[in-house]
Amino acid sequence: MSTSTAHAAAPGLPPHVQLIEMGSAYWTSRIVYAAAKLGLPDQLAAGAKSAIELAEPLAVHGPSLHRFMRALAGLGLLTEGPGGRFALTPLGAALRTGAPGSARASVLALAGPIFTRPLDDLIYSIKTGKTAFEKIFEMPVFDYLKQHHDEASLISEFMVGFHGGEPPTVAAAYDFSKLETIVDVGGATGNMLAAILERYEGPRGVLFDMSHIVTDAPTLLKARGIDRRVTIASGDFFKTVPAGGDAYILSHIIHDWSEEQCLTILGHCRKAMKPDGRVLIVEMVLPAGDTPHPGKLLDMVMLTMPGGRERTEAEYSSLLVKAGFRLTRVVSTDSAVSVVEATLA
Repeated sequence: MSTSTAHAAAPGLPPHVQLIEMGSAYWTSRIVYAAAKLGLPDQLAAGAKSAIELAEPLAVHGPSLHRFMRALAGLGLLTEGPGGRFALTPLGAALRTGAPGSARASVLALAGPIFTRPLDDLIYSIKTGKTAFEKIFEMPVFDYLKQHHDEASLISEFMVGFHGGEPPTVAAAYDFSKLETIVDVGGATGNMLAAILERYEGPRGVLFDMSHIVTDAPTLLKARGIDRRVTIASGDFFKTVPAGGDAYILSHIIHDWSEEQCLTILGHCRKAMKPDGRVLIVEMVLPAGDTPHPGKLLDMVMLTMPGGRERTEAEYSSLLVKAGFRLTRVVSTDSAVSVVEATLA
């Protein structure tokens, strides 16, 4: 899913053609998913090969692999040369393991069973208001990820790929220069905090998340050259958050949870922050009316998986009032997310 535009069929086509294109959109995602799952781009990293050369190392049927690679060439991931030998294009090279942007992990997550099975049961969630994920996997999504470490690692890498372009745009759009202490609540490995501290020399940061999640944070923070300006604290934001911050960032946290759970998180921030502090919610704020926006599709993922939701500005204002805050402004960025700023009411 793009973070800049919502998926739609090409405009200008007859309505029935647009609908058919929407209905067949999953063909592409399944094909790209299969390429990532097989590790085909990794096999072609050293140069062009034929399906016959690749059949044994990939443990697949050679003629079928040739047809598959031909389809990938049609999508622009491969290019077919003489003798039926296929090579990676720049697009296909981005699907290699470890390639910048985490596209492989993102594809394996987005087009894999963790996402697709709940969305296959979207109607259940629409009828009941309950998450299809819990119906299918018999536990909430975050409990599932705690028990399945490989999937959890995949989702963590996917989050960097999917939202990785957002932190620099947030740092550029919102003025953090006058803040002394910025607490990143649920900040994972510190990608957002690093982007802010790289841009602003004055503030210090507190990175707060569960102990098993912040394990990789020191490596990232040191690589970004801001490790001496960040304190890492572990804990559960449903129980407490670090005290004394000037700003509490909640980046892609509020949209994951029910309203009651959101009020609990915001309540802890309200108790912990300085009297003149602020909460900064980084999310896709939905535009009103018919305006296309990726958040409107992401909202269906929230409905079927964690049970959270995306919100309009008015809906954020209502939530914040219930939590004892006042929405002061919404700052747009050059990405799909905005910064919802709130102060104590």
